[in-house]
Amino acid sequence: MGERGLIEHIRRRLPPPPPSLVVGIGDDAAVAVAERGALQVLTTDALVEGVHFDRRFSTPADIGYKALAVNVSDIAAMGAEPRLALLSLILPPALPLADIDRLLDGLLDVAARTGVTLAGGNVTRSPGPLVVDMTVVGSVRPRRILPRRGGRPGDSLYVSGTIGAAAAGLGWLTEHGTLGSELPEDPEMADCVARHRRPEPRARLGALLGRTRTASACMDLSDGLADAVRQIAESSGVGARVAAEALPIHRGAAGWFGQRGVDAVLASLSGGDDYELLFALPNRARGRLRLVERQARGVQLTRIGELTKDKGLVVERDGAGEPLPPGFVHF
Repeated sequence: MGERGLIEHIRRRLPPPPPSLVVGIGDDAAVAVAERGALQVLTTDALVEGVHFDRRFSTPADIGYKALAVNVSDIAAMGAEPRLALLSLILPPALPLADIDRLLDGLLDVAARTGVTLAGGNVTRSPGPLVVDMTVVGSVRPRRILPRRGGRPGDSLYVSGTIGAAAAGLGWLTEHGTLGSELPEDPEMADCVARHRRPEPRARLGALLGRTRTASACMDLSDGLADAVRQIAESSGVGARVAAEALPIHRGAAGWFGQRGVDAVLASLSGGDDYELLFALPNRARGRLRLVERQARGVQLTRIGELTKDKGLVVERDGAGEPLPPGFVHF
């Protein structure tokens, strides 16, 4: 098909752009109308085969879905709403066109549900692995942005959804799974596999936390809850206490880790790819949190601890404190 033919093929797959996208795919760069009175929020993330996904375990649609979802999650963690995306495909020579179409299927699924328009990108060849690189642009009103550095001693720490599922799902796939294998019979374990393949970005929750000025700091759980707690605490110049018994560990993950003699608390704190949101809540904002909970469409929010004046990072379990474990590290 060639580079130009592939770009045209991708362009034809896209829905009509909104009026705010003045120039889209086909020119040297996209041109968009900025939202009046709003700040732009920009993020980028690359998914590399063999590092972030394994084609033995994830379909092309799963890969495209995840590539956009993880970027939308970053925008949500800033309290912003995603608007535009750029897609760069670095393709190995033998990748079939059908796989690229399925990758677009997954990506466009997330785009439709989160209001994102694919505005452009790039296509090039890779002598090695498949790489899917995305940039997403969002918008947020001034004084509604949620940086990591905004936490204060006494702020409560909340996390959305459940944790540990993606790590357990990857563990199950590593032991049992290929694309041709059956999913786990246990529905809880099957959900863990699904959470690894297709994490759900908390786009609505993040925008609500920012718009209502409910949270003082926020971060998504790309590299694990322990990493997010550490980064919010260090950026804010405070410490943190996390209650082990309060952690919303996914039931399938708890069972998976327990059957292997693995500490479910430490594994769930350290495991990455959950893409939930961790946020700090000042006492004055408790009433706003109730409003957010009503509008978050059933997303579970759990208080797991608090930020402290003492700069230690502690997990409290059975009446004793232990050091917060590290999260996932790339290097």
